[in-house]
Amino acid sequence: MNASENSSDLQGYAAVRAGGAGLIDLSARGRLLVSGSEAAQFLNGLITNDMKTLELNSWMPAAFANVQGRLLAAVRVIRRDDGFVIDTEHATGETVAKLLERFTFAGDFHLKDLADVMQFSIQGQSAAEMLGRVLGAELSSLSRTAVALVPWQNEQITVIRSTHTAEDGFDLLLARAAGESLRDALLAAGVQALTGDVCEILRIEAGLARYCVDMDESNVVTETNLEDAVSFNKGCYVGQEIIVRIKHRGHVAKKLTGIVFEKDSTIESGAKILSADEKEVGRVTSSTFSPRLDRTIALGYLKYDYLGPGTKVKAGESSGEVCDLPFICGSWY
Repeated sequence: MNASENSSDLQGYAAVRAGGAGLIDLSARGRLLVSGSEAAQFLNGLITNDMKTLELNSWMPAAFANVQGRLLAAVRVIRRDDGFVIDTEHATGETVAKLLERFTFAGDFHLKDLADVMQFSIQGQSAAEMLGRVLGAELSSLSRTAVALVPWQNEQITVIRSTHTAEDGFDLLLARAAGESLRDALLAAGVQALTGDVCEILRIEAGLARYCVDMDESNVVTETNLEDAVSFNKGCYVGQEIIVRIKHRGHVAKKLTGIVFEKDSTIESGAKILSADEKEVGRVTSSTFSPRLDRTIALGYLKYDYLGPGTKVKAGESSGEVCDLPFICGSWY
């Protein structure tokens, strides 16, 4: 990390990348509880994944698209005994709420804003051990699609195995009344609180797109590396025709990928990406200096013919080459 960065940044980054664990506060994300006898039916017609395959106490990634197959929001759908929790980025919380609100007048379909819920993520190779020690629960065997319900101070925590860093990790949802004490207990157990700057470095190293930064309504869903959020076998949903047509065509015209530059360079968001023969072939969406790689890295969209790992490109005065994502394959892999 650059010398100008403070000690808490250094400690937080090292905790996640060097075998410890770090805490990310995700409480600002958007969360809605969808319930009612027609909840699954309505949701299945709106999202890209197949709700019929989602079992109780499990979760799946999904996306909301418009009729042109362009991305309105990437979400996680959690099935609990009281309904479906739709979890999305802060930037898309209002969009998802508006998409769903119109169906509350159409049948037995109800929405509840879970703004009073706190949400943390514990990331790092030691996440299962440290979290289990605090909660008194064995979490190392929790599958990546399962949801565990763990008691804490007369409340129940929803625990999901999830990565935001390419390291092992767990997302926790619980009532705000118990959230502060849980955070204090995790920090006391040695989990390092992560600053926003460190979270951004880790996110980019993990090759994970962020809405309004690396993806938005101008992108077709499958350009954004969200293939796991799409079912190509389910019935009709908004945007299906375009998404399936692109699938049958063979590939998208451009796609989000990674670029590693030769040195510590300043690469601006929106910078043009040029090929070796100076053709404009894409644009940068986000970049950072990677302490682990000792290089500047960037996410960006490239035309299909330039996506091959090792392809030489330029952004500004800096030369680099295309690489597969994630940039760093941590303990998650």
